[in-house]
Parts: sequence; structure tokens; C-alpha cells
Amino acid sequence: MFKKVLVANRGEIALRIIRACKELSIKTVSVHSTADADSLHVRFADESYCIGPAKSSQSYLNIPSIISAAEVSNADAIHPGYGFLAENPDFAEICETCNIKFIGPPSKQIKNFGNKAKAKELMLSLGVPVIQGYTGKCETRKEISLAAKEIGFPILIKAVSGGGGRGMRVARNVEELEKYLKIVRGEAQVSFGSDEVYLEKYIQNPKHIEFQILCDEHGNGIHLGERECSIQRRHQKLLEEAPSPSLDGKLRDKMGELAVKAMKSIGYANAGTVEFLVDEGGDFFFIEVNPRIQVEHPVTEMVTGVDLIKEQIKIAAGEKLAFKQEDIRIQGHSIQCRINAEHPETFVPSPGKITSLNIPGGLGVRVDTGIYGGYNVLPFYDSLIAKLIVFDKDREAALAKLKWALEEFHFGGIQTTIPFHQKVLQHPQFKSGNYNTNFLETYF
Repeated sequence: MFKKVLVANRGEIALRIIRACKELSIKTVSVHSTADADSLHVRFADESYCIGPAKSSQSYLNIPSIISAAEVSNADAIHPGYGFLAENPDFAEICETCNIKFIGPPSKQIKNFGNKAKAKELMLSLGVPVIQGYTGKCETRKEISLAAKEIGFPILIKAVSGGGGRGMRVARNVEELEKYLKIVRGEAQVSFGSDEVYLEKYIQNPKHIEFQILCDEHGNGIHLGERECSIQRRHQKLLEEAPSPSLDGKLRDKMGELAVKAMKSIGYANAGTVEFLVDEGGDFFFIEVNPRIQVEHPVTEMVTGVDLIKEQIKIAAGEKLAFKQEDIRIQGHSIQCRINAEHPETFVPSPGKITSLNIPGGLGVRVDTGIYGGYNVLPFYDSLIAKLIVFDKDREAALAKLKWALEEFHFGGIQTTIPFHQKVLQHPQFKSGNYNTNFLETYF
């Protein structure tokens, strides 16, 4: 087992990793920007190093500074969390070169899945259903027309290296396709350093379902059930639950088994999610693999009792999975709300000082956060400030618990998306469990 782990992240996920390390008796090292000097992940790590100014590109994305902190502190592993460098194959490769264990899949696999067009080709070769697409250049009107004819409208334009809902547009005719290709290429270049895009058939009214996978370095792999992630705004997830309220047992088993088989066949190691769209007819299609831990991982932990961060660390340390597929039991129901420091209707960021704070608690109520009373929500980073997770015997009971937990969750001094979540919970379509990725566009 590792003696010391450096956490290359900030906020709630950094604190979450630090806690898991403490339970495994592993020393921790945190890194921080000048703006984050008073953060909880700095306070509760055994050591902490400033790696640059507030701007992410000069701190949390500064690979030389992070590697230097790892070497100075004698850390033998780095956990990247999610976001920032978690899916950067160059960072993982540098860690490997420096003999520092990267707690995640090997750099080669991150690179393979980072290119979403190539990931689709790989999954198709493994027998996983994929959405019809086009990977040509689409630089001339003739090529654009050819792509449109081959796929058929509506067409989804996606950045090859995209993620987090960025670099995506839906085109419903040739004119929109030409227009949005330029826009998505520009967004992709700015956000991901590559303007490469690909096209695929846009599936209307799908459900977004992802399966949590764990694979060790000895060829063993399991899934821990699915998460329903269809409440989205501009392809960014806002609320997740496990299990999905609309997936039947037969389809669940089929999708889970296929996801595990595919990941094991390529020698995948560590945690990851295989993501699918399920259409109105019950057919499912692969969309991407996220080769890291996800923001929404707590709902899986609540219904399985498996600590995914600990399992990541154990796998990276060379241990075999302690579970077989038949050991995994999905019990009860869990729902997570992402609490962002944003206006609840316009979603405009709302940075500032938290003047008062009340965090809900009790049996089956979990809050993952890195904030506290008097904390300054910074304008430099993602607006996610807390994750409210509830668990109960079934979905109805979990919804009732989530309702009062949101009522008790209070922030003074800033605006949050709590009122938005309360509106979602009150909507009959959400209560029924029969909703899809167009829920917000349709009802809000």
C-alpha cells in the first residue's frame, strides 16, 4: 500500500480523497493555488504546497509544479480526482515516467478514450452498439452535405476531446450544421486544445444511463449498477440517482454485462464509467467512457456500500478486487443534487462570501463539500460547492427525505441552485421517474 498520496485537485473531491486516505492510514499531500490557501483540503492534509496563482492554468493544471510537489514531499502516488488533469494522458504518462503511481487507468487508455470518435470505433469492434456517426473532415459544403445525407437530421456535433457538456450543438438542417460546426470547433480549441469534431445521429428524448465499473490490474472486473443522469442543462448533469427508476432488470443486466466485458477485454484498470443513451424503444447506444471517478459517484456508494475512492487506491496499489459480481447487491435508492453557487433560474455564477450556513444531516443524509461559514466562493473555478446525497429504502422515501434536506440546506451571502432542485422535485414528470434528457427544455 502507498505511504503517501498527493491529491491533485481542490474542493470537495480533494477532501473526499483525503478522508479515504486517512481511513487507509495513508499520509496525504494537498496542493493549492494562492486563492485556495484557506481551503479545507489544505487544512486537513498532512502537508500542503502552493503551486501557483489563482488561474487554473498556472496552478491546478500546472503539471511541472504538481510533479515537483510530489517529488519534494516524497509522495509515491497521485490521485487526480475529476476535472483538471484527471483525463490528461500526458499527465498520467509523466507520472509513470517519474515512477509516481497515477491513481487511475494507464495513460494509453486515457488517450484512447479521450478521443471520443476512436472510443466509439473501439467499442463497435467489441460488439457494443454505437450511434450512427460521421468522422470525416466536413471542411467543405460538399462534405457537410454528404455527412448530413449519410446520418440524417437532427445531427449532434461533438468535440472529439470534449467533456462536461462543452463543445456540443444540435443541428436540424444544413445551414445550422455549417454554422454550429464553426462554433463547436472554436469552443473545442479553447476548452480542449483541439478543434477536431465528429458528427452523430441525434437521438431524441433519450435517457442518459451510466454504469460504474471497477477493474483491477489482474484481469478482474465488475459493475456496480447504473446511475440515471438525465436531468441535464446543456448536457451538464444536475441531478443523479441510483438505480434508474425506469430501467428493468433484464436491460440492466444486459448493459452492465456488456460494459464489463468490453472494459475487461481491453485490460482496463481502475474506476471508470461506461455511458449510454437509451431511446424510447429501449435500445441502448454507447456514447463514451469516463476513465476517472465521477462527480456523481456517491449515489453508487450509497446503494452498494462500496467506497469507490478506497477501491481506486487499492487497485492502483496492485491489490485484487475484493468483490465478485455476485457480491454486489443494489439496495434502496439514492439521489444526489449538485448545489452550485449560481442564480437558480439564469444559472449565472454567484461567487462571494458565505455569511451563514446550515448543512442538513441525519440518517441517510450525506453532504460532500469543501465549504464552511465565512468561506469565499471563488470566481476562478467550477461553481459546484456541495453535493447533497440522500438514501432510503425506496425512491419515494428518498424523495421525501431529499425534500426536507433541501429545505434545511441554507447559504447566506450567495445564491445557489437549491430552489431549482426544489422545483424539479415537485414536477409530476420527475416524480413519476419517466423523464429524459429533454426534461428541462420541455417543462422549464
